[in-house]
Amino acid sequence: MKKSILITGSSHGIGAACAEAFAKDGYDVGINYNKSPEGAQEVAERCRALGADAQVYQADVSKRVQCEEMLGKFIEHFGKIDVLVNNAGGALKMPKGGFADMPMDYWEDQIDLNLNAAAFCSHVAAKDMIEKGVHGAIINISSIHSQVTWVKRKALPYSAGKAGLNMFTKSIGVELIKYGINVNCIAPGLVYTKIMSRYSDRDIEGFNRKIPAGYGGQPSDIVPMIQFLADKEKSRFIVGQTIFIDGGQSIDGVIDCMMEDEF
Repeated sequence: MKKSILITGSSHGIGAACAEAFAKDGYDVGINYNKSPEGAQEVAERCRALGADAQVYQADVSKRVQCEEMLGKFIEHFGKIDVLVNNAGGALKMPKGGFADMPMDYWEDQIDLNLNAAAFCSHVAAKDMIEKGVHGAIINISSIHSQVTWVKRKALPYSAGKAGLNMFTKSIGVELIKYGINVNCIAPGLVYTKIMSRYSDRDIEGFNRKIPAGYGGQPSDIVPMIQFLADKEKSRFIVGQTIFIDGGQSIDGVIDCMMEDEF
């Protein structure tokens, strides 16, 4: 039976690149989207052209019930889950002002999307892997902002959520390895996807100056590590780790957000 992978937030960016890479590797692929059905279908078509059985699932992964329903449909179709990539996340639209001005609804939404979503999906996946004896992998996608935050956004809940995701990875990593399930995490720095098109060339130059490597990453800089961590033979002794892929940016310790308005 072919291996199967479910990637949340895979209608574009890193998630989409990941889906295509695993399709090339011979996996069947589950593609999740929340608000981009056209993008998800395009990714699915590209995966099918590579020989994969690619299924599309709409779910807001910040909602536990929708996560459970999506995982249930995925497992019913493919029979099992071998790899889960908790990729969905984001800073959403930041409200003006600092923490004292922040609506608590925004805080809750950010924690749900950037931390709880991974727990909701991982809970179902881990249970199924254990019951079926699948020595699978769960790979969480965190962020450089789990370690360093924007100077002007010290209380940003995105950073808190991603930091929590790193610790969540450690916690379930040491628990699930006894079942042969490897759990690890990747923390990308600045990666140029279509969302970056909102910025001018001058903005991009400013961002790049803050990265020791001198340039931002591409999805192709992140995906090979996801493939490595999904390979049980190559990564079997890596447990509960968060691996930063950021051109050296996190080593500087602080990221000064050059944009005064919303990111």
